[in-house]
Amino acid sequence: MVNREIFIAGGTGYVGQRLIPELLSRGHNVRALTRKGSEGRLPAGCTPVIGNALDKSTFASQVRPGDTYVQLVGVAHPSPSKASQFRSIDLVSARESISAAVEAGAGHFVYVSVAHPAPAMKAYIEVRSEVEDMIRASGLKATIVRPWYVLGPGHRWPYLLIPTYWLMERIPKTRETARRLGLVTIEEMANALLRSIEVPPPGVRTVEVTEIRQLARKL
Repeated sequence: MVNREIFIAGGTGYVGQRLIPELLSRGHNVRALTRKGSEGRLPAGCTPVIGNALDKSTFASQVRPGDTYVQLVGVAHPSPSKASQFRSIDLVSARESISAAVEAGAGHFVYVSVAHPAPAMKAYIEVRSEVEDMIRASGLKATIVRPWYVLGPGHRWPYLLIPTYWLMERIPKTRETARRLGLVTIEEMANALLRSIEVPPPGVRTVEVTEIRQLARKL
């Protein structure tokens, strides 16, 4: 296994707090973008980079040639009422990250998108799709990971839907939708990202829900 140099934007968030310890435990070097005063939320062994995810001029100099750049910045607990925040935070931070990665000559860009199409969260999906288009146009080697809902602490109510998913997966008409919009755990998500980072693609790879589960089992 190659020990990688990894730059993470959004390292103190829901996914980042689970992913960074796993990366460190496997010998990777991790730098994480964080606001001033939030350094203490990063795990020991992770190097903080003080900056503003919405302004690449505050952090771009810390991105190095060949880095794996992991973009995790996003509005917490997405809902239809946060449509304007998706554009002002999720979209802008991703645009700045992609630009910084391109300028630095990053070796691999990893982006957490969302499963689509879907019957809900139109504004959220539109922004994530725009970012996917930016990534493909950038020329970066990239992995785009598309979960629908990630189960974990503070994100448990969808467990109530598991019987419905079980039934839908057994009906031919709804099987594909149930699998594409399936639920994954935070552990599965972190492990799938870890596997994606350690085995980068030759071009742009899209990882859907079923493959998130498959990648998680390979560790």
